[in-house]
Amino acid sequence: MSSHAIKPSAKHTPNTVETLRRLINAPSVTPDDAGTIDYLAERLNDQGFECEHLDCNGVRNLIAWREFGPGPVMAFAGHVDVVPANPQGWVAHPFAAAVIEDVIYGRGAADMKGGVAAMLSATERLCQQAQQCQGTLFWLITSDEEGEAEYGSKVMAEYLAHKGVVLDACLVGEPTSHQQVGDTIKNGRRGAISGRVQIRGKAGHVAYPEQTINAAHIAGELVNELANISWWKDVRGSQTSLQVTGLTVPDIVDNLVPASCEITFNVRYSHAYKSQEIYQVVAQALAPWHDNVSVQWERPCESYYTGSRESACFLNLVEQAILHVSGQFPALSTAGGTSDGRFFASAETQVIECGVKNDSIHQVNEHVSVADLHAIEEIYTAILHDYFIA
Repeated sequence: MSSHAIKPSAKHTPNTVETLRRLINAPSVTPDDAGTIDYLAERLNDQGFECEHLDCNGVRNLIAWREFGPGPVMAFAGHVDVVPANPQGWVAHPFAAAVIEDVIYGRGAADMKGGVAAMLSATERLCQQAQQCQGTLFWLITSDEEGEAEYGSKVMAEYLAHKGVVLDACLVGEPTSHQQVGDTIKNGRRGAISGRVQIRGKAGHVAYPEQTINAAHIAGELVNELANISWWKDVRGSQTSLQVTGLTVPDIVDNLVPASCEITFNVRYSHAYKSQEIYQVVAQALAPWHDNVSVQWERPCESYYTGSRESACFLNLVEQAILHVSGQFPALSTAGGTSDGRFFASAETQVIECGVKNDSIHQVNEHVSVADLHAIEEIYTAILHDYFIA
């Protein structure tokens, strides 16, 4: 445990602002949890949760659960790791958790220690009414979301499946709001995958092109073909985009036709697709050049989508809770990057992402206002109440 590890207070249960400041004080840059996992485990244990640490390859994972009685199973999923922060340009040190004019500054304030702190307070409020609750609440927290995400939520999801635990619903506390807390939630995410195309040609003198196969020329044709793929399965609000991110010719000589070339690209794809379909579409586009190209796929992140259902609809429950707290329905979105929600989504598990505003995440002076922190706490409290009591 690092010298910055959090030490829980024995005097009182911290309020949400105090909890968030304690979490920010811990410089938990991926995959170092800096003591935050132990702190959360102790707080949850105090509320009657059983806690299990599932550490893997330097990543710390916490699975905690409390069974109130027979009933549905819901999880709160999130992460305590953050991206690095250079102190230059900050109004205060990024791990000082300074409160200036009712705004909390610090790395992770919005992404997503603010959500973790608010959910912890909401959980403690729920446990005060434990005798009225039915069902089981899980906490699934990792220190490997901002990194490769190979040994965090993916490992926990596999572990739950091995144990036969089926989640009916999962709330991910990622920052999703724009103008005000609760105005936007994610009911899915586009998938993402990167590709690397190796092109094989035949080198020779530029004065005798008839004796060569120019790999760079083939690359130009391929770029055009990739950019003009028709993604016919796209649905409104979830569009597929293939972007070429690099084109490299090794050892450039101005009188030598290149024998090889590499194209790199990334696909952000609609939830109407799965990764296997992306492979097939791209392979079909490149088929005319099959003798000269090979494709290597990297970093697949599957899409997921939670639509409205007639019964047991977690999406509708979250919408109603936000309406109750904020007075307005949230907009639904599947935009943005990927999230750990993809590891828990399935035909049995509805996944919704809901959190504070995301306008400062990963930036200098990342922050969350005290008012927004309390607003998301009230939304989480309403969701838990409606799920386990109402």
